[in-house]
Amino acid sequence: MCCKTLNTIICNILYMKTVTLRDDVYRKLLSLKGDRSFSDVIDDLIKRDVERRVSKIIEASISAGSPEEMEGVIREIREGFKVRI
Repeated sequence: MCCKTLNTIICNILYMKTVTLRDDVYRKLLSLKGDRSFSDVIDDLIKRDVERRVSKIIEASISAGSPEEMEGVIREIREGFKVRI
């Protein structure tokens, strides 16, 4: 059991990355953090952005008249979002 835990710790260390943030961005993340990790906070923010994008695409598909019109609306929505996954 000890080796399995040690392997998990070693693997977790290998997959960590250092990210440099401006002081103002760090303070904002810190205010959102609470008892969660910074990784969890950032992941939640990315998920929220993706969910917003999906909602906009669904709304556009309901109101679009033709497939070409829908493609244009989706293209505009994608260009409006900065995060790409």
